[in-house]
Amino acid sequence: MTDIVHFPIAKVAEKSADFRRVLWTGEHSQLVIMTIPAKGEIGEEVHDDVDQILSFVSGVGRAEIDGRTKSLAPGDVVVVPAGTKHNFVNTGDNPLVLYTVYGPAEHADGAVHSTKEEADAAEESGEDEPPQG
Repeated sequence: MTDIVHFPIAKVAEKSADFRRVLWTGEHSQLVIMTIPAKGEIGEEVHDDVDQILSFVSGVGRAEIDGRTKSLAPGDVVVVPAGTKHNFVNTGDNPLVLYTVYGPAEHADGAVHSTKEEADAAEESGEDEPPQG
């Protein structure tokens, strides 16, 4: 019998000061929380084979998707289909806190990156590779 995996996700996300923390990795998807510092950003990227759904918990920001922009506030959800250029920018003075679901996984199971710089270095070195199914 499988255990119920449960997170009071808004509370968990808001308690994390880490730029990126993988909470759960399954065979077909992954749950990650992120905290983007004031005036920070995720950084422009494209996930060729991964869909992403982001839900914003606190703070304010801007979605930049394929050359279009949209303001973000708590309660907003943004869908980024695979192959879509995107970036999320914190436009406020407080952290922009969110959780995201990747399908399939995009990061190493259990990965924790305190800063964007640490996350970028882990990706560049190959340390932040998703599990191979």
